[in-house]
Amino acid sequence: MGRRIAHGLALSFIVASLGAAQGPNISEATPAPTSSAQTRTQSRKQASKQKPYQIGTASWYGQDFEGKPTASGEPYDMYDMTAAHLTLPLGSYVRVTNLHNGRSVVVRVNDRGPIVPGRIIDVSYGAAQALQFRSKGLQRVRLDLVKVPASESYQTVAENRPPIEVLP
Repeated sequence: MGRRIAHGLALSFIVASLGAAQGPNISEATPAPTSSAQTRTQSRKQASKQKPYQIGTASWYGQDFEGKPTASGEPYDMYDMTAAHLTLPLGSYVRVTNLHNGRSVVVRVNDRGPIVPGRIIDVSYGAAQALQFRSKGLQRVRLDLVKVPASESYQTVAENRPPIEVLP
C-alpha cells in the first residue's frame, strides 16, 4: 500500500508539473515580435492609404535643357532625380509613383513647370527612366510629399547615368 501511495504521489507530481510547463493563458499572452519585413509591409500599406498630394499626368524633360539654369539657380542635369512643379516649394521632396507599373522615385523640386496645361509635374530624364515612362513620355502618376527633417539631408540617386568614357 505504501508503494501505491508513493506511486500515486509521483503520478500527481508529474501531472502537476506538466500543467505548470504550459505557456501563458490568453490573458497573459504577449504579441509575437514582428520582423522588419512585416513592419516594412505594414508601413507601405499605411503609406498607400494616405491621401495623395496629387494624381495626374507627368512628363519629362531632358537634353534640350541640359546645363541651363533651373528656377532654383542650379544648372539642370538630366540624370539627377529632380523635377519641376508649379506650386511646391523649391527644395522640397516628392515621391512620384508611376500608376501604370507601380515604380516610384523620390525627386527634389528644383524648377518651375510644367508649362503644358493638364500636367502636374515634369520629371528629369533620369527620373523618367527609373519610372519606366513609355516612349511617348507621358505617364499617369501619384505624388506624395516626403518630409525630411531639417537636420538630415536626403540624397536622390540616378542609377542610369551613362558610363564615363576614359580617355587615353
